[in-house]
Amino acid sequence: MNPLKSDEYPAIYASYIDTIKGEALDMLQEQVESFPEFLAHIPAGKSEYAYAEGKWTIKEVVGHVIDTERVMAYRALRFARNDTKELIGFEPEDFVANARFNERSLESFAEEFVLVRQSNLMLFKSFNDHELARKGIASERLISVRAFLYIIAGHLNHHRNMIRERYLEG
Repeated sequence: MNPLKSDEYPAIYASYIDTIKGEALDMLQEQVESFPEFLAHIPAGKSEYAYAEGKWTIKEVVGHVIDTERVMAYRALRFARNDTKELIGFEPEDFVANARFNERSLESFAEEFVLVRQSNLMLFKSFNDHELARKGIASERLISVRAFLYIIAGHLNHHRNMIRERYLEG
């Protein structure tokens, strides 16, 4: 796959995309194993910990990662199928506030993540180069189908790093 070009995605996603070294599909595949393994090593008492008042717990962060992957994959599907209707944004804070993530176990999140990711891997592998190059408007920004591969993988990288730095260290 050709390297992602800066005109394929809005600058707002650059920090996620910059975390991807190599092929985004390879990174998505690698995360199928590494992220559940990461979750399995989070101490039991930390899963409902928030590092500051008003911040999400680890469980809420993980739920957010999975929800966001679903939203981004849906957007990719719409654009890959040449649906030219503009897609509105979503509010992650509202998703988390209405999800009851803290009632679940990290093990259930790991299982859900694997199933969602495997489904999305099949979806992205089904796209040809022409479909991956298609673009659409989401959240008032032009973006390619291919960019969603990088955003999904990079978004997970971003939040895994945040969990390490702000929730587990110290």
